[in-house]
Amino acid sequence: MINQDLFSDFTIADYSFIKTLLFAKKNLEEEEYRIFQKLYDVLEQSHPSPDMMVYFHRSTDILMGNIKKRNRDFEKDITEDYLLKIQNTYFEYFRNILTYPVVIIDLNTVDFVQNEKSYEMVHDLIKKKYKPGVHRISLIT
Repeated sequence: MINQDLFSDFTIADYSFIKTLLFAKKNLEEEEYRIFQKLYDVLEQSHPSPDMMVYFHRSTDILMGNIKKRNRDFEKDITEDYLLKIQNTYFEYFRNILTYPVVIIDLNTVDFVQNEKSYEMVHDLIKKKYKPGVHRISLIT
């Protein structure tokens, strides 16, 4: 989802194009990935770089619990090992970003349903100014 207001100078998106490459790296065979990466490199040139990236982190056991609660057919084959590989791929990618801030917010102890103030805390963290590079924050509610 992209939200762009005519009277503001920023865009908020819940998707980053790099996600396609990171998932392809973990899900395609080596030759398929090389072909995909060539296509990605061409398409990526038309996407702007973000001013800031926010990554909401939860441990894989919490993610697995959420998957089980949802009980969706298309998620039934997701394993904790797969989720850990995806998380590690993101963290590896983040370590190489030096041109804009990456804010990793640990949400392991956060329950947005039971504690509405959690949203406000996350909102305040996102509005702060950060220097380029990785910033890891544990949100405790």
